[in-house]
Amino acid sequence: MRTLHLVGLGLLAVGTGGAAAPQTDPGAVRLIERNDLFGNPTKTQARLSPDGKWLSWIAPRDGVLNIWVAPASDPGQARPLTAEKTRPIRSHFWAPDSSQIMFINDKGGDENFLLYGVAPAGGEPRLLTPFEKTRVKLVGTSNHVTGRILLGINNRDPRWHDVYSLDLKTGKLTLVMRNDGYAGFLADDQLNLRMASKQRDDGGSDYFRVTGDKIEATPLVTIGLDDSLTTGPAGFTADGKTLYWTDSRGRDTAALLAQDVATGKMTTIAESPKADIGGVMADAETGRVQAYSIDYLKEEWTAIDPGIGADLDWLRKQLKGEPIVASRTRADDRWIVAVDPVVAPSTTYLFDRKARKLSTLYVSRPQLEGAPLVAMYPEEIKARDGLTLVSYLTLPAGTDPDGDGKPNKPVPMILFVHGGPWARDEYGYNSYHQWLANRGYAVLSVNYRGSTGFGKNFITAGNLQWGRKMHDDLLDAVGWAVARGVTTPDKVAIMGGSYGGYATLAGVTFTPTAFACGVDIVGPSNLQTLLKTIPPYWEAGKQQFYKRMGDPTTEEGRKLLDAASPLYKADAIVRPLLIGQGANDPRVNKAESDQIVAAMRAKNIPVTYVLFPDEGHGFARPQNNIAFNAVAENFLGKCLGGRAEPIGDSIKASTAQVPAGAEFVSGLAASLPAR
Repeated sequence: MRTLHLVGLGLLAVGTGGAAAPQTDPGAVRLIERNDLFGNPTKTQARLSPDGKWLSWIAPRDGVLNIWVAPASDPGQARPLTAEKTRPIRSHFWAPDSSQIMFINDKGGDENFLLYGVAPAGGEPRLLTPFEKTRVKLVGTSNHVTGRILLGINNRDPRWHDVYSLDLKTGKLTLVMRNDGYAGFLADDQLNLRMASKQRDDGGSDYFRVTGDKIEATPLVTIGLDDSLTTGPAGFTADGKTLYWTDSRGRDTAALLAQDVATGKMTTIAESPKADIGGVMADAETGRVQAYSIDYLKEEWTAIDPGIGADLDWLRKQLKGEPIVASRTRADDRWIVAVDPVVAPSTTYLFDRKARKLSTLYVSRPQLEGAPLVAMYPEEIKARDGLTLVSYLTLPAGTDPDGDGKPNKPVPMILFVHGGPWARDEYGYNSYHQWLANRGYAVLSVNYRGSTGFGKNFITAGNLQWGRKMHDDLLDAVGWAVARGVTTPDKVAIMGGSYGGYATLAGVTFTPTAFACGVDIVGPSNLQTLLKTIPPYWEAGKQQFYKRMGDPTTEEGRKLLDAASPLYKADAIVRPLLIGQGANDPRVNKAESDQIVAAMRAKNIPVTYVLFPDEGHGFARPQNNIAFNAVAENFLGKCLGGRAEPIGDSIKASTAQVPAGAEFVSGLAASLPAR
């Protein structure tokens, strides 16, 4: 499947329908085990090789996610290709010539992702980028020049990715472009670099034409700050004559445009007044867009190509839901398709287009079949200044028998805040929503101002509003839930990861009685120290952060950042707080959690701190994720009165350390291994 590169930026993102299933008593609903929700999936991320001969997916091997492969004609003959023992492999893709499966992995969450390749016939994986303290990124692949790919490698200067050509057969790396200050490069289908981008002092971007190994001195296109997250080149057609853009210039939401390279003329392909263009499907041979998606309340695909449209319509009828096309052969005769029913685990199929035949490949989490999963309701909530906040509500089973999205009586609620903040919540199966709803809580996720996907004005409304209007949006959403009868003001907790962790800290410091308790996962407590310690490979986005958060190089900016830093209000905390942190986090350093824990302990304010020495920005190892969630649900149970599966042996099965506050969570101190 050919993919266009759509615009986006996420600083602090970690790792969100259906018809209601009537129940009688929420307390009688079966408790879904944490392992079933957060343990390894049985299989995930199925891919077809471009030549159609092979199927691959990620599945556990000896308890760790690894890559498996099978003949496309006989999926039952699957066998593992990799043997990772500790760090799960979380993504993979096929080389354009189908010679190997490629994947990246880091060590202990340090985000120094190196590239590996392994042949479908087997053998030891090859480390294709044998460097230390290096983060590799993909710059370009081609459906016609299939023997090599373009990589960005920052081993020379950690701030900038030089462009290399990787020979897929020999593994030889050849320098294509030394990078001394450019944020990124765009290649055409012949793997020629055609454009380079550089950040401007105002937080916007300049785009320069590249010819051979020369970058023109004068920008071809200039994008200002307001359009910087919603405008950019998305990819060329195979003949190089058309360049696609996602573009919000002169409009609010990002439209999909086609530019005639020779004349510069722009033609609008698709747009929506409510949401940015999301994903696209493009023809493998020509590169021309065949379908596009728009995600406002739910993601919806619209076909441009009649053949694609007919197949999508047929799949919708068969699957009774919006098909998710995850992979396509180069001949486009077979697709990998999934469907997300929300109230049941997702199922992945092999679709034969010519025969119009669907063959089930796997159910991702069969242990959840028949489990009491519940619906998710998209909602539009008005902020106090009139902005519309697209949000998602999940209710405990048994509390909404008529399926109208309102419980019969108020229940405790978790405000679950997404990371980024330049990211968004979406409709669909969400393990955190299902877990917390199963424990007896309503769960509300809010796309507060600054979230992406809803146009540039919505993003811009979040500029310099960390802990201010962005936090007001969360409070307004809680007010909506109270007014609607979902919950009561004294029974709301706030929880989230990354920016969501920051929002939790802001909630318990800036509005100390607004929430009954908080769960912060890898959240920054001091915005100045956060910006001082961002990874060097984010150098290209630094001005963007300064313009949207506060500029630490100016006195005014420092005051703004300090005023929005929960650390300086730690003595105001009066509600229970749980903090989770990865020791190797390169985005939100361990010091962000250490310092607020130290400030609270200095004032004898209770806090529980769970630290994972082998994790980074979020918890990739299921044992660690399950352990933290075991602590979290017992913490929330004490705070809000919901149900909780006992901690049991989950802590001992993980690497969790508890430097502070084990005594404040039921069962935690007793579950810790003897030291």
